[in-house]
Amino acid sequence: MNIHFALLVTTLLISATPSALAASTVDLTVKGTITPIACTPGLSNNGLVDYGKISYKDLSADKRTQLHDKHLDFTIQCNGPARFALMMRDNRDGSAIVNSEIFYGLNHDNSGNKIGLYSLNFDPTQTVVDDLSQVFRTDSTTGGVAWSSSNSRPIPIGARSYLGFTDVAGSSAGPIFIQNLSSRVTVETVISPTSELDVSTDIQLDGSATLDVIYI
Repeated sequence: MNIHFALLVTTLLISATPSALAASTVDLTVKGTITPIACTPGLSNNGLVDYGKISYKDLSADKRTQLHDKHLDFTIQCNGPARFALMMRDNRDGSAIVNSEIFYGLNHDNSGNKIGLYSLNFDPTQTVVDDLSQVFRTDSTTGGVAWSSSNSRPIPIGARSYLGFTDVAGSSAGPIFIQNLSSRVTVETVISPTSELDVSTDIQLDGSATLDVIYI
């Protein structure tokens, strides 16, 4: 987008000032940092949340049904202090019944109907970082350019927002350096009204997402 805009401006300048000279080249710069720091995330039960068999009669025909919450233990272990954030990618993108970055899809039934949605929720009060006495969460919707004022309220992790952690309340400085983090995360799942589903055969809940560690 920036390159096309720059070329358009150059064309206009040439048209307006025929005597002006313009270079026929453009520079490309590729930058980045390869770091020896590496962090490994983990989820208990290999990240599997299994609701077992659910009778459609236990679900509402005309309203969405929220299933009981499920909990997983989440850890991040780094080989040294690292400044990072978390973000999640929906591997069933487009199948959630609500279009929001905090809701992830459960895929479709045999007739192509959207089965429901789920979210993954972090609670700073259930999160332990190294030897800190208290942890606060901070968020960025700008790819880490700017950060929200840190607080201790629970939050669902988003697909387009960074989630980081700090030891200072009310800070907008972003995440601190962390080596080990552990947390108890909550999965909240909602099923579509059965009147909007094909209940003539089994419906498989098929949610899948990837939790990414973003180095800052």
